[in-house]
Amino acid sequence: MLPRYYLNDYFTLLDSPFSKEREFMKTDIREYQNKYIMEIDLPGLKKEDITINYENGYLTIRAVKNNELKPEVYVRRERFYGEIKRSFYIGEKKESDIKANFENGMLMISFPKEETLKKDIQSIEIK
Repeated sequence: MLPRYYLNDYFTLLDSPFSKEREFMKTDIREYQNKYIMEIDLPGLKKEDITINYENGYLTIRAVKNNELKPEVYVRRERFYGEIKRSFYIGEKKESDIKANFENGMLMISFPKEETLKKDIQSIEIK
């Protein structure tokens, strides 16, 4: 099990703390004994609007919501349209071990924990 302070660094976020990605792609990461599960809010999107790529230890989630052109004049418009993308460093995994499911505006991605190798302390002879 990774220490709490390490988990925050381990799942490195590649966006700024003030980016629209954090505002519109809220993400929780839960830890289990042998895996992690990411829960990502993507309300108003369809499965076809989302792509997930994994490369060099980075998991990148991209979502595109097209602007629904309506002839009305808006007094206020807060809904997001366009492209958002977030990347998380999850370490080296087999792509076949990364599972994703999208239902009711929630993207769930699970992947196994890395095996922590216990290193025995070895004495080195001084000559």
